[in-house]
Amino acid sequence: MDILNALVAFANFVFVPGLAYGAQLAIGALGVTLIYGILRFSNFAHGDTMAFGTAMTIIATNALLALGITFGPLPTALLALPLGIIATALLVIAIDWLVYQFYRDQKASPVILVIVSMGVMFVMNGIVRFIIGVDDIRFADGERFIITAREFRDMTGLREGLAIKTTQALTVVVAIIVVALLFWFLNKTRTGKSMRAFSDNEDLALLSGINPDRVVKVTWLIVAALATTAGVLYGLDKSFKAFTYFQLLLPIFAAAIVGGLGNPLGAIAGGFVIAFSEVTITYAWKKVLTYLMPESLEPDGLVQLLSTDYKFAVSFGILIIVLLFRPTGLFKGQSV
Repeated sequence: MDILNALVAFANFVFVPGLAYGAQLAIGALGVTLIYGILRFSNFAHGDTMAFGTAMTIIATNALLALGITFGPLPTALLALPLGIIATALLVIAIDWLVYQFYRDQKASPVILVIVSMGVMFVMNGIVRFIIGVDDIRFADGERFIITAREFRDMTGLREGLAIKTTQALTVVVAIIVVALLFWFLNKTRTGKSMRAFSDNEDLALLSGINPDRVVKVTWLIVAALATTAGVLYGLDKSFKAFTYFQLLLPIFAAAIVGGLGNPLGAIAGGFVIAFSEVTITYAWKKVLTYLMPESLEPDGLVQLLSTDYKFAVSFGILIIVLLFRPTGLFKGQSV
């Protein structure tokens, strides 16, 4: 029974949260890797794109709730998500037309575009704070848990309980659907194949008659959808705060680089590598080890390598190691 209790404690505090967080990072990293692979620059405004999309979704959610429209046991934010995606798509296409288009026409180097994206990042961060404020916002209505820890204990007779939040299960399901749709689009549709050709060899793609403006617009539309979805799922699972999404840029970029920048499959793998690394290293293992070790060897301390305040330091450490020893990432993307 002690082994089962240890496994349940591990699942409750490490596996389930890590799985949900990894899915959120994976969707976010897909947006980063698409921009890098197709538009050839690292978009530092991606975290604030997520924040803007989430803010628009929250506003739409509140409007639906004011009209008495809900989604039953599921968060109403799922109904508002398409509206958030549309608003974000309009914004990023406008920014591309007003800002990035000029530098593409000038054949500016990727470094210049990175610096430009940092300016866009600060402007978008200010816009989001002006629109929705700086406070923590919780917008997950509906059923909070699929199963609570008490229900699990009563059902199994174990000492430890397993709680699965509706938002955690929803995150994993939505992530699977989003990834499946994206890979179908890139591999089966004519536009998706054009985007892949443009990413592999821009000059050859242009000679083949591919419209670069169309590729750019479709890329931004997909990135807006991915960023908004990732931001909303993260906000539902935890809470929304504009500055938090600015901080999320580090683990998202780390996920994209660890997996292989420019490689969609690598972005997914990298998201889970970063998520489980953060959760594992910052978790206090005392409870699990107490079940597994003899009473005489039970730990006195928390057995926690790092405090949860340093979870982003884990992402940074992994990022540095990968850049030093395998800059192309796990799935051999483009070298950083």
